[in-house]
Amino acid sequence: MRRAAARKAMRDHDISQRRACRLVGVDPKTIRRDKPPDNPEVRKEMKAIANKRRRFGYRRIGVMLERKGMIMNHKKLYRLYTEEKLGVRRRKGRKRARGSRTPMPKALRPSERWSLDFLSDTFGTSRKFRILAVNDDCCRENLCLMADTSISGARVARELDALVRIYGKPACIVSDNGTEFTSRAILKWANENDVEWHYIDPGKPQQNAFIESFNGSLRDELLNEEWFDSLDDARRKLALWRYDYNHVRPHSSLENQTPAEARRALEQFEGSAHDALAQTDGHEYENHTRKLSL
Repeated sequence: MRRAAARKAMRDHDISQRRACRLVGVDPKTIRRDKPPDNPEVRKEMKAIANKRRRFGYRRIGVMLERKGMIMNHKKLYRLYTEEKLGVRRRKGRKRARGSRTPMPKALRPSERWSLDFLSDTFGTSRKFRILAVNDDCCRENLCLMADTSISGARVARELDALVRIYGKPACIVSDNGTEFTSRAILKWANENDVEWHYIDPGKPQQNAFIESFNGSLRDELLNEEWFDSLDDARRKLALWRYDYNHVRPHSSLENQTPAEARRALEQFEGSAHDALAQTDGHEYENHTRKLSL
């Protein structure tokens, strides 16, 4: 406090350093000595991570630092984070329908329950395109991010066929009451594949909370951060973000594991995944797999 008072006296009253120190009663050597740098390597790496992942808070940045061997107390991490002014600006969310939350049984194994939903964006300020997102609720893994200018119920059914060949058939699928999910093509697909399709109540997206949380991350970290020049550009950036989401990005709900790590742990625990990697027979499987959108 005395050193700060001495500096203030020199600045405000235009007196010498020696006189200011004598007035406040401090040694001039303490004023002349520069403060040693405080964790410059950690600060540099923290700013590099925040510059690349602008929507990450200090906790996720801390996980990324731990992977590089930089482990510290969370209070010190938060102090460095605030001193570097890396705070994430909170975006104003849209209004949601209010109502009681409908409880949903927890998915305990991979492919026990999938969640589906649509998002939309534009090429600059011109034509709109849609994105079909399919997630595994157990390990939070994103199974599909398919983008196109128009997506029908029949197209959704074809994507589901491709996903079943890779991940196995889900026991249940959850979605809203959109026209694509209530079309004849989807009803026929669910009946032929003997998959229970659960529709949430209208105006209650919280009943499909896992995919809503994923949509928020996708929009916050990619759609609101990137500018898409074309459909091919959007597909490329979605594929890169999907890989990062599944294999690099830490998830607090998975104890900071990645979805891929969580799936491997569950598969090792159970011996094998539920109906995973089914139907790998020959030329027909290869042709269908090539059509799968990343």
